[in-house]
Amino acid sequence: MGRAWPVRLTQDWNGTQIVLRPLRVRADKREFMALREANAAWTRPWDSTSPRGPRIVSFGELVREQNLEARRGRMLPFAVEVDGRLAGQMHLFGITRGALLSGAAGYWISQRFAGRGITPCALAMLIDHAFGACGLHRVEVNIRPDNDRSLRVAAKLGLRDEGIRERYLHINGAWHDHRSFAITAEETAGVSVVARLRATVG
Repeated sequence: MGRAWPVRLTQDWNGTQIVLRPLRVRADKREFMALREANAAWTRPWDSTSPRGPRIVSFGELVREQNLEARRGRMLPFAVEVDGRLAGQMHLFGITRGALLSGAAGYWISQRFAGRGITPCALAMLIDHAFGACGLHRVEVNIRPDNDRSLRVAAKLGLRDEGIRERYLHINGAWHDHRSFAITAEETAGVSVVARLRATVG
């Protein structure tokens, strides 16, 4: 079993290098803020929100809070990097140990990188890390039924559809139903999720 956190995960995907790594407070701030601003309209329909109203935090506070959760074993907050450029985020959160050994994945990707197979590959990398170094048994992804792009990601990875959770998450200012998809370590039959994805897409 390897190191769970902090860690840098790399994968070559059709000649594109995909990296999952921790965000850096100083080095990533300018690029991250510009990326979020440029993609505000693209991500807003799917961004989680608080029913109690927005909580404004600085980039530094965001990174430090997420890294603290990671050190406590409750979260894996990765930046997604594509060919050396910041492209989005991929998180495993709500990590539970004990009898459950589970976590939930969430992500966003810049519009300019969408449709290139980057998100399915990055999610497969995250699941492989969860089942490997992190020693988890189950990973779930919760997707709004009208989020066609994310539904295609779940389908490409062969995630099992577990049905609808009503009013599950507060998204873009309102409670929304989500479809839950999951995979357990046994379902991989010892084959990495990245390798399964490669075999599926040819």
